[in-house]
Amino acid sequence: MVKRRKTTILLIAVALLAFYYMQIQTSIPGVLPELEWNKEEAPPITDLHPYVLEQKNKLVSRAKEQKISIIITDGFRSHEEQTRLYNQGRTTDGSIVTNARAGESYHNYGLAIDFALQLEDGTVIWDMEYDGNRNGKSDWMEVVSIAKDLGFHWGGDWTGFPDYPHLQIDFGLTIRELQRGERPPLDPEEYMEAAK
Repeated sequence: MVKRRKTTILLIAVALLAFYYMQIQTSIPGVLPELEWNKEEAPPITDLHPYVLEQKNKLVSRAKEQKISIIITDGFRSHEEQTRLYNQGRTTDGSIVTNARAGESYHNYGLAIDFALQLEDGTVIWDMEYDGNRNGKSDWMEVVSIAKDLGFHWGGDWTGFPDYPHLQIDFGLTIRELQRGERPPLDPEEYMEAAK
């Protein structure tokens, strides 16, 4: 009986320590520097990954072939911009548009884009039912289909918080791995070889 109680107390203590560690690590960055990855080792990210950029350009071109004009409304996003978007609807005016804090979005690593449809007069719309090329199919979903063929994952497939304009190529890396400094290969052919 005493041994079981000690084991139970030990398990509870370990679980609490793990919980507090995760809370401190995510809410107060830098408090536990010896347990974080060395940020100096990870190359700085300031733009879209070259492969994502290449696939984005193909997406725009292939959509145009289908007589669909799209505009890329967002690509690489700085941590400051991510914080501003995260605060929208929480501490600043507007509707909540993201649940991702700075460093928790694939945009912060140059691996995501957002798109919208653009009409002939230049108007930008986010209408998922619009059929501008009059082929009986939603232009939005035609773009999503092209994007998926190019290797993008669509945020509209997410169950918890669908993000219909969002497209990402994550190279199989999780946000946690990216936060630790892991990066996809810069050479698109190297990525294609690794994906085989």
